[in-house]
Amino acid sequence: MHRIAVVGTGYVGLVGGAGLADLGHSVICVDRVEEKIEKLSRGEIPFYEPGLSEVVERNVREGRLSFTTDISLAVAESEVVFCAVGTPEGDGGAVDLRQVDSVAEEIGRHMTGYRLIVQKSTVPVGTARRIAGIIREHQSEPHEFDVVSNPEFLREGSAVGDFMRPDRVVVGADSDRAMATMRSIYRPLYLIKTPFVETTPETAELIKYASNAFLATKISFINEIAGICEGVGADVQSVAYAMGLDKRIGPKFLHAGAGYGGSCFPKDTKALVKIAEEVGREASIVAAAVEVNRLQKERMVDKVVDAAGGDVSGRTVGLLGLSFKPNTDDMRYAASQVLAAGLTERGARVRAFDPVATENARALMPDIEYTEDAYSAAEDAHVLVIMTEWNEFRRLDLERIRDLMAEPSVVDCRNVYDPEDFEPLGFRYEGVGRGRPKETQ
Repeated sequence: MHRIAVVGTGYVGLVGGAGLADLGHSVICVDRVEEKIEKLSRGEIPFYEPGLSEVVERNVREGRLSFTTDISLAVAESEVVFCAVGTPEGDGGAVDLRQVDSVAEEIGRHMTGYRLIVQKSTVPVGTARRIAGIIREHQSEPHEFDVVSNPEFLREGSAVGDFMRPDRVVVGADSDRAMATMRSIYRPLYLIKTPFVETTPETAELIKYASNAFLATKISFINEIAGICEGVGADVQSVAYAMGLDKRIGPKFLHAGAGYGGSCFPKDTKALVKIAEEVGREASIVAAAVEVNRLQKERMVDKVVDAAGGDVSGRTVGLLGLSFKPNTDDMRYAASQVLAAGLTERGARVRAFDPVATENARALMPDIEYTEDAYSAAEDAHVLVIMTEWNEFRRLDLERIRDLMAEPSVVDCRNVYDPEDFEPLGFRYEGVGRGRPKETQ
């Protein structure tokens, strides 16, 4: 068992801290926001993540997990310090490292002996060495330490499972001592034969960006294909299925839709473009994926306007789903924001429902209406838009929806349904890339 401090209680820090405690370690999570720590101490999770509250509650009850605002205490009492603070997008796509730098300063001030510092936040290449320099500069007296890069690969909505059953664990370290400690921390994952990638800090830092950029590029690629499908009368679902059967390609992330969002892909793709620029290279494929994603979100606005007959002024649009993906309340870079803004600018009345993200959405989109269920969002709507593929939207009573709407028109921005589900009931249905042969149009 190791004594571990985790600085930062966002998605990465809280899931990581709770997961490390579940592996048997003694973990203290640190955050400067007093209200958040008070809530966590009472068992209240500050964001929606399936299964996380149970893991937190269990490890608090069994004495392996605790919370504090006192970073000096956490650093002094721990042998390993994970840094999991936010690294938001800065100017021109660069990463804002102020929180990371601040944590490094605090670690330097409060070390009482050897410490292993584990950089968990997504940071530019070279940050591990930057952290080491800051720690040396702020040490009150010299102590040995190591800084390693251990990027996270958690998916919002399935983060707990991703931590406990990861595809791989990546560790970038310069010393045998640091690597041995990281192997010991993750030993329970060795028992389930999780691949353990041992490399340098710089390579580990780049692995995270390269992974996210590749997945984002797959999404943008299939969305470009979807546009072509609509033009030529082909079906992107069949195209993607056949592509995915090729083992060199694989089926994952070949789902046409409204574009990617969330805390990682938008920020990390821009950051990788910036990193390339700073070393005199071009990340032109990644830059293209970023631009395609921006245009795809705007294209959804045009789809809805077209479905309303070319003009949404004075008309009501029902919007099902606000979070950037299902099983999360995260609104960061959500396509729903672009859609709602574009429609309201054109004079539409937008009425929306989301199972868990309404509170976060209200703060970002105060000018639209919010309802208590999907059917209330559909009432008197001229167009109904499916924007997030929550499971409950897969089993709607379509006849009831039709009878509630002012006009039976649906834009399915996530291809949750097939045209055949709606059209026999008298709906006009528009998906993404669901083209049909010209003679049937």
